[in-house]
Amino acid sequence: MRRLKYFLKLLLSLTVLLIVNILFAFISFHITSWIYDWLGKHPQGFWLQLWTVVGVFVLFTCTIIILFLIGLNKQRNYWDTVVDALSRLAKGDFTVKLDLKTNEDQFGQLIHGINHMAVELGELERMRQEFISNVSHEIQSPLTSINGFAKALKNMDLPEDKRQHYLEIIEMESNRLSKISDNLLKLTSLESQHHPFEPKHYRLDKQLRHVVLALEPNWLAKNIEMDLQLENISVMADEDLMNQVWMNLLSNSIKFIHATGTITISMTKQINTITIAVHDNGIGLTEEQQKHIFERFYKADPSRTATNGGSGLGLSIVKKIIDMHNGTITVESKLAEFTTFFVTLPLQTDQTRANE
Repeated sequence: MRRLKYFLKLLLSLTVLLIVNILFAFISFHITSWIYDWLGKHPQGFWLQLWTVVGVFVLFTCTIIILFLIGLNKQRNYWDTVVDALSRLAKGDFTVKLDLKTNEDQFGQLIHGINHMAVELGELERMRQEFISNVSHEIQSPLTSINGFAKALKNMDLPEDKRQHYLEIIEMESNRLSKISDNLLKLTSLESQHHPFEPKHYRLDKQLRHVVLALEPNWLAKNIEMDLQLENISVMADEDLMNQVWMNLLSNSIKFIHATGTITISMTKQINTITIAVHDNGIGLTEEQQKHIFERFYKADPSRTATNGGSGLGLSIVKKIIDMHNGTITVESKLAEFTTFFVTLPLQTDQTRANE
């Protein structure tokens, strides 16, 4: 298709050039005839044809020069516009949009690239400002509590029970602030692409059992039943990073499930992938909450996450770790009924089931 367009353009150009030459020959013939009449001399034969050709050459050269100057001026205006747009982008003005009519050539691709870059940079700037705003808000909340209760402790007449209560709140808010800082550093490290990534073969089912045992005090305190439906499967992954994934998903399930509820961890093996499902019959999520659940600082239930010290960064970290492993994570939920997170990881084609 592109070759056909190029051929048609070439054919059209040659046709126009031929018509222009004929027109110039006609004009040159009449101009030279007028000059001969004015001079009173009429050359014949070779000289008549020579001066007609010279006239055609002069007309053609003058036309080319005029068109070149017009095109040069137009091109200069285009480049001035492009340089101005790039200068505005360098100064942080991402509202730039070049509305120049161009063909689908290299220059047209350049204009499209600049417009696309401006849109992407504008989106990055919006995300940066939103990130700073969220960080400021998350940090300000515990700092306000710590400051307020610290001032209250200055009251010498404060009863001892209230003093202890205020100290517990200060400790809780300090831990929350520390967790926010730790998660921010962790997320920044993961996104910098310089975070250590050391995949190795290990038993995924054993890792999940170890995580469940590590969280045993949490789920026993709420009298939660743990249902493990695991196979003897080995994966090629970073064990430490994946451990953070399972700790986060299980901790969330424990936080947002009712007492005496059930958490089920199951595996489904496909040809080249393994899917791990973490299911709980807790408070559930709305459809709108499911759309934003992996966004930074998003809290499906702000009051519950604040009480539990949540920062809204845990699932963002989980999503980033899964992406690093070329896997996927999705969520299915129904409000007040259940929530299930599905984590799918790639398996090597020659992988065999590990032995006990």
